[in-house]
Amino acid sequence: MVFQKFYTLILAVPAIAGLALAGDAPDAAPKAPISSTPTAAEYQPMTRSERFRQYVSHLADAESIVRAAASAGIRQAENSPKEWQQGGEGYGYRVGDAFAEHVLRRTLQYGASVALHEDNRYFLSGQEGFGRRLRYAVKSTFMARKDNGDQRISFSRIGGDAGAAFISRIWQPRSTTSAGDGAVSFGFAFASDVGFNVFREFWPDLKRHFHKN
Repeated sequence: MVFQKFYTLILAVPAIAGLALAGDAPDAAPKAPISSTPTAAEYQPMTRSERFRQYVSHLADAESIVRAAASAGIRQAENSPKEWQQGGEGYGYRVGDAFAEHVLRRTLQYGASVALHEDNRYFLSGQEGFGRRLRYAVKSTFMARKDNGDQRISFSRIGGDAGAAFISRIWQPRSTTSAGDGAVSFGFAFASDVGFNVFREFWPDLKRHFHKN
């Protein structure tokens, strides 16, 4: 099956990339992570090894599992694609499909971010007020840091989401291979990015609230 072959291929990418990085020049000393929004002067770009470790760690983290399970649940309810039908087997196909698209999206984003020197990490706003923080979280989804600390449109994130959405049509059943289906998948992926950034912004507050109670 095309899906199975392609899934195996993209899971091999981290190992291939790791071998490639092994021959690179030594990186700078690891830097402490920045938790709140840095100014351009305070910002420190990631080293190549830090980028790669972040890429690998996000391939199968809690976020990727939640994304795959939620996407599969929505598509199960919609019976899309219809060729996979319902039941546990159908849900399993949909989870595998969503996870394969996630790995592809992360891989494309990683490659593009390295080439374009873009940093898509989320930095807490450090602001006050629900509205201001919400706007910041949504805006941050569209933005990335350059090596000099300036912010710009994140071509790697947008391109990775779009590329994965349309490339994944290759292994999809006939009923979900149209450009419109790819556009819907892209919209869902980017909306998920927005949602997780909002969660990252407010999660420290929620965690403190839970600890108090």
